[in-house]
Amino acid sequence: MLKAGDLVPDFDLPALIGGVKKRLHLAEWLGKRDIVLAFYPSNWEPVSAQQMVAFQAELARLQSRGTELAAICVDSIMNTTVWERDIGPFDFPLCSDFWPHGEVSRRYGVLREREPFAGASERAIFLVDRSGRVASANGYPLSKAPDLGELFEILTRK
Repeated sequence: MLKAGDLVPDFDLPALIGGVKKRLHLAEWLGKRDIVLAFYPSNWEPVSAQQMVAFQAELARLQSRGTELAAICVDSIMNTTVWERDIGPFDFPLCSDFWPHGEVSRRYGVLREREPFAGASERAIFLVDRSGRVASANGYPLSKAPDLGELFEILTRK
């Protein structure tokens, strides 16, 4: 898993934002704001749904601190579209790391190689500073949504 100080790998992924399919090219965000990259294992998984709903509830607070958010999962963009219709909409990008399968997750060191959920992403949050370096990296159990209070503490200390 990438750690604080590492340069983040660039990516260009299909993304869903508020029900609209777009692409997210990380390089276009770098240098403008801090970025939270939230990797999660799977759509249709209760903890992932809880995590995304919590992010949506705190999105304005994140953005008021000069921070953008993107969520990344290895499920297909079509799967993500149906899932987002069921529990969203979300005003932040839900990115699909489906093809080539898990390439971005692998480059960030969070692609699961073991069961359960082999081939899915770990649950992890990277805070990327404006220079494109990891300011913080935290992994979480599959069964537990990240504590957003912890994320805001990190943003406050930054």
